[in-house]
Amino acid sequence: MMIVAALTNPSHAIRAQEQGADLVELRLDLMEGDPLTLVQQCKSGCSLPVIATIRSAQEGGQFFGNAKDWIARMEAVIPLVDYVDVEQRFAAFVPRVKAAGKMIISSHHDGGMLPLHDLCILERDLRSYGDIVKIIVTPHNEEDILELIEFTHAIKKPLCTGVMGARFRYARVILPLFGSFLVYCSVGSPTAAGQYSIAEFTRIMDSLK
Repeated sequence: MMIVAALTNPSHAIRAQEQGADLVELRLDLMEGDPLTLVQQCKSGCSLPVIATIRSAQEGGQFFGNAKDWIARMEAVIPLVDYVDVEQRFAAFVPRVKAAGKMIISSHHDGGMLPLHDLCILERDLRSYGDIVKIIVTPHNEEDILELIEFTHAIKKPLCTGVMGARFRYARVILPLFGSFLVYCSVGSPTAAGQYSIAEFTRIMDSLK
């Protein structure tokens, strides 16, 4: 399990490293300014691997452009980062990312809960172009949580699973215990409802150990 500090401010990268993060994610869809400058600010004084993410509005982010707009904003930062988060709608640009020697987090964020069979199909599709598969869903009840745990435990790794919203935020702690490779935490302003800060998450995990 690795802790990802999801940032809305690149200057918080140093704090993330000090607090024990393993990677930092720059949510470029939540930041104003030139993406290249934002990445350079993040890497100034921070030696952690960097994930570049431009989350689409369709998957809970604040990017409202099309695929051409996405690559236009992302392309300049690809040489400087270690991972690029790529939703299926932007998968046509995967060869450019791979040509630069970067790792891909193939991601899907869903406003509902998918049946186990559909989760398996989705994982297969994301695995076809990603190095790490990330599937985030919105459970409706405890049975959905149990199914997500079962899926996380059984499926091929590396895999990141998680939940959207605050109702079942405890799943963010439970899923890493069953094989979720990445857990996204906050430094400063959360990038998602229900997100734990690094300090909260590490305190809970220490108590579980």
